Amino acid sequence: MGKAAAFSFYPGKNLGACGEGGAITTNDKAMATRVKMIRDHGQAKKYYHDMEGYNGRLDAMQAGWLSVKLKHLSKWNELRRSHAHNYRQLLGECKDEVAIPCEAEWSRGVYHLYVVRVQDREAMQEYLAEAGIGTGIHYPIPLHLQKAYQHFEYQLGDFPVTERVQSEILSLPMFPQLTNEQLGEVVKKVKEFACARASTAN
Repeated sequence: MGKAAAFSFYPGKNLGACGEGGAITTNDKAMATRVKMIRDHGQAKKYYHDMEGYNGRLDAMQAGWLSVKLKHLSKWNELRRSHAHNYRQLLGECKDEVAIPCEAEWSRGVYHLYVVRVQDREAMQEYLAEAGIGTGIHYPIPLHLQKAYQHFEYQLGDFPVTERVQSEILSLPMFPQLTNEQLGEVVKKVKEFACARASTAN
């Protein structure tokens, strides 16, 4: 798909370390050499710095942790896919109130997150929380409205689709150890809220 790929090993990811970490893969030798130098203070040889770099080396403890977990990654991803399939089947009944992820035929998601779109997101999140169901919002502020990009002078309303979607997204529980009973309870509560909202609207 490209010259290189980047992977995050943040603890909450499909393959997570105990702390911060990541990796880059490439079959481009020049890029591999450059990346190795950048992550090691810009040096190709110890104490000889050819460029500015930083200390981005993965420590042995994180690498050891990841090497053990890597053996289970395929199984864990299949469990995530199974959970996503169950969500898709069960939530498909209320698709007018809950928009579920669409997976293209040519792709296979690994479902790091399972993000739906709903109206009255905050109310649904609160309803689920009262039932002991944790959810997340990834991410609450669109990029064009982040302080870091103020210099582009974007305003609220410049990207209306992004802003609408951002206000609707809600991440439902998704992790390999999620049981069918737990998933069923999540779906039950989502449907309760969605149906109650639909009947009120009518």
